[in-house]
Amino acid sequence: MAMAESNCAQALAAAQTLGLDRLDAQLLLLHALDKPADARAWLLAHDTDLLPEAAAEAFRTMSLRRAAGEPLAYIVGSKEFFGLTLQVDARVLVPRPDTETLVSWALEVLQAPGMPVALEILDLGTGSGAIALAIAHSLQVASRQNHVVAVDASEDALNVARHNAARLNLSLDFIQSHWLEKVSGHFQLIVSNPPYIASADPHLDALTHEPLAALAAGPDGLDDIREIARRAPASLQPGGWLLLEHGYDQAAAVRELLASEGFEQVQSRLDLAGIERCSGGLWPAA
Repeated sequence: MAMAESNCAQALAAAQTLGLDRLDAQLLLLHALDKPADARAWLLAHDTDLLPEAAAEAFRTMSLRRAAGEPLAYIVGSKEFFGLTLQVDARVLVPRPDTETLVSWALEVLQAPGMPVALEILDLGTGSGAIALAIAHSLQVASRQNHVVAVDASEDALNVARHNAARLNLSLDFIQSHWLEKVSGHFQLIVSNPPYIASADPHLDALTHEPLAALAAGPDGLDDIREIARRAPASLQPGGWLLLEHGYDQAAAVRELLASEGFEQVQSRLDLAGIERCSGGLWPAA
């Protein structure tokens, strides 16, 4: 990236010629200048300030990475999710805003009348720990007793999640397991954002920087959801809930799957774009 210009405005303009959108370019420049992501107004007030050489070089390098399709969160090393700052890298998926729909529904279920004082919660495929940590933090703020278990098949992902838990001073248990294989106990809530993209889906071509095992799940994208739905009842308390994130066009299939496994009150929830993004059901009392 040729950038003879050396002030903030010129650096941003040069980044945009690479195809970066303005917000991404601003966030990368703030990161290069060691300023917080919410300091975009500073850039406007200092658009003619000369960039230090080290910051200019760091910005050039990061801009090229972003132009090549690497997620912004990997480049800056963090992502905001449900009010928490999570550290992320190529070992885990970048948390998506749509997944906050799943967290909100989980908290609604857990704080409903009739739930026990001490809550047992399981997050399957935790990745960066986003869902588990958001739930644990929200319940802690609400002074609700909770025990959150976070599961992932990837030890690399669990290391990222452990690090995030330690940074946020949240106490979780972590288990390396393929879904429920090594999980014991019974839970009021099992929540999961599993892989749900069909293995031949062309959208995967745009996600090559993220771990494929956390994205694709068989010919129709439902292989992992089928396994979780089949095995979850043995790990749920009577009256416990299973809540799943899924693809934009999978809600009907997931509802049918949950109903066929014996779940009741099967329903879906809309994401920020009005798309049915999560489905779940209650495991009936005996």
